[in-house]
Amino acid sequence: MGRGRRHRGTTSKRNQIDNSNENVEKPLASFDSNNFQKPICSNLHFEDYYKEQRIVKAEEWDSFMEILRKPLPAAFRVNSNGQFCDEIRLKVENDFMKSLQAEARESGELEAIKPLPWYPKNLAWHSNFSRKEIRKNQILERFHEFLKLETEVGNMTRQESVSMVPPLFLDVHPDHFVLDMCAAPGSKTFQLLEIIHESSEPGSLPNGMVVANDVDYKRCNLLIHQTKRTCTTNLMVTNNEGQQFPSCNTKRTLSVASEINPHPIDQLLFDRVLCDVPCSGDGTLRKAPDIWRRWNSGSGNGLHSLQVVLAMRGLSLLKVGGRMIYSTCSMNPIEDEAVVAEILRRCGCSVELVDVSDKLPELIRRPGLTKWKVHDRGGWYRSYKDVPKSQRDGVLRSMFPSGKSDKDSTGGGNSYEEMAYISSDESAVEVCDLPLERCMRILPHDQNTGGFFIAVLHKVSPLPEFQEKINHRRNSYNRNNINSSEKSLYEAVSDTVVTKPEEGAEEIVLEATVSENGFKPPKKESTCDEGFVELAQKLDDRGGKREVPSMQGKWKGLYPVVFLRDETVIDGIKTFYGIKDESFPLYGHLVTRNSDISSHGNVKRIYYVSKAVKDVLELNFAVGKPLKISSVGLKMFEKQSAKECEANSCSFRITSEGLPVILPYMTKQILYATMADFKNLLQHKSIKFLDFIHPQIGEKAAKLALGSCVMVLVDDDTQLGSEPVKLKTSTIAIGCWKGKASLTVMVTTVDCHQLIERLSDRSKEVEIAENCLKTAETA
Repeated sequence: MGRGRRHRGTTSKRNQIDNSNENVEKPLASFDSNNFQKPICSNLHFEDYYKEQRIVKAEEWDSFMEILRKPLPAAFRVNSNGQFCDEIRLKVENDFMKSLQAEARESGELEAIKPLPWYPKNLAWHSNFSRKEIRKNQILERFHEFLKLETEVGNMTRQESVSMVPPLFLDVHPDHFVLDMCAAPGSKTFQLLEIIHESSEPGSLPNGMVVANDVDYKRCNLLIHQTKRTCTTNLMVTNNEGQQFPSCNTKRTLSVASEINPHPIDQLLFDRVLCDVPCSGDGTLRKAPDIWRRWNSGSGNGLHSLQVVLAMRGLSLLKVGGRMIYSTCSMNPIEDEAVVAEILRRCGCSVELVDVSDKLPELIRRPGLTKWKVHDRGGWYRSYKDVPKSQRDGVLRSMFPSGKSDKDSTGGGNSYEEMAYISSDESAVEVCDLPLERCMRILPHDQNTGGFFIAVLHKVSPLPEFQEKINHRRNSYNRNNINSSEKSLYEAVSDTVVTKPEEGAEEIVLEATVSENGFKPPKKESTCDEGFVELAQKLDDRGGKREVPSMQGKWKGLYPVVFLRDETVIDGIKTFYGIKDESFPLYGHLVTRNSDISSHGNVKRIYYVSKAVKDVLELNFAVGKPLKISSVGLKMFEKQSAKECEANSCSFRITSEGLPVILPYMTKQILYATMADFKNLLQHKSIKFLDFIHPQIGEKAAKLALGSCVMVLVDDDTQLGSEPVKLKTSTIAIGCWKGKASLTVMVTTVDCHQLIERLSDRSKEVEIAENCLKTAETA
């Protein structure tokens, strides 16, 4: 990356290093005696840099480098609020730990898989096999298929172990508003949503929410795909620049709408902020060995300013008393301790660095550094006064431990010979007087992981008056009119200023109602589906320019979200499924998208949002729609074709992802079935009413209204009566379609397969328990 001082926005989670398998240059390679191609896992500049920074002791260096050259072991996490959480954990503990042990011994490992000792409740696991070994080894194929299936249906998440750490130090509660500033690809967002939902009763919605933001619209799609598996109504995905994320402050917005219709919240502030910033990513060398070839110290220097600005914006959006995590997957102190030191200097006594050394005691971590040097193309610098004027665009005073400049310096800098002398003078290296030892650096050779850096920050009072003053200037200043000395600080704390979207930027906006905003659906229906935005990415062969969709609302290319106000549709859904509005309110909680409205004005898909998300949507509209919303809500209802519905039935079926949320509030269109009939339906996908093993199930199915219904699994045939069965967390239910003579499953093939496997495991457990009981009785 260039070494420019200012960055207008992030381009990816790892701005400099793309760790994905797509669009990555092939690494340089060597060949062993068997002609297998291997990436070169060495870089003299990397070694010289980190030896000089002394992030490990000299006697540890060989161990540190040795582990960096080994592939990263696979890690996975069982989702804590998943319906089958306990069953999956027990299967891993009692089945795979034992069956894989023989393979581990052959590979020279003591254990095949083991729980991460620091992760709560044995829900996160570390495998001593690399991802490549798991995919390729036939003996491990069953384990691999298990991981794939459970991940696809949302019961597990494949996630690097150190990536799981930051949310655990954030101390999230179910009623918190949480911002994940640079969220893609979404594994930490998924974790935050798990914590938000963990203490909720079946069907109940937490009072909190998670706003997951990423500046890259392509990565927002990946984020939406990842988090869709959580089946949550408490998530909003936004596509804003993190350093300009709006606070939607109605007090500073001259809006008639906000004056006439006061809102439950008047500003978008957060109880918790996760600021996992773009970085050079050298902590991921084991996962992405191509970084070895590309690594240089300029990458970290080039990202330092952006990281400071993002962290400052996160703190300005944090409520007083709130907590923010600053984290990177870099081991570089310029991206880590130097950033933390700079934001502490800017915030003064309003923000403190929290000591969390007593938390997660089994997690091995190193204290943050208090002294380091800065390297640039001119060599090593111990202090900002040593930096020549010609280098000061790329080497900033905030990169140094003291963060100060020498006003008495002539500014001429030093010769390269003098700099070499400075590098060797350890007694003259600056030492930071801030408590940076409270930060934590996770090094790969401590627990066979990747590298990571984490700092926990607590906002004890409002930010200093000068920064708040710059916040208030945002309506009277154009950023180009601010003098250079204030510009970077202005960008760090700017409030709701939204720059004009660049040509071709894809954005979205919330509209209040169709009538209020004069919204008209496009004549041509969009191909947008499942909350994903079909993006125009084709390049013109001659000019290389991206094709841009026509204007849709305030932002280009992304489709507006609108509140559903059609009382006929809402009342029809309530009546058909027997939902009482006081227990599960639908009015004001249902939204749809432009792309889900046909040219005739008919709604195709309806999404449900929690009260917290509803309040933020309304606030966003009241202040002029600065939030670019990529996805919001849980897809709850989907329209079926007219041929499948009668005049007196509801044409909207309940989706699989929406079923767990709405089921506790339904009083109609419910069937109960025992294990035999339930599995039979899953296996055959469709069964005639007369072919059910228990005839009463078929009789009740025939009496239901034509259309969508739900089948609930019960323990025995005594529960097949008409009285509603009390639902529990473990209750299994599937969406079905009641036709004229048969019942058909409305579940994907993958979900069917997963449920059949799960029910088979339950049947085996019941059989084993019954046999044990019989044996005991006989004895």
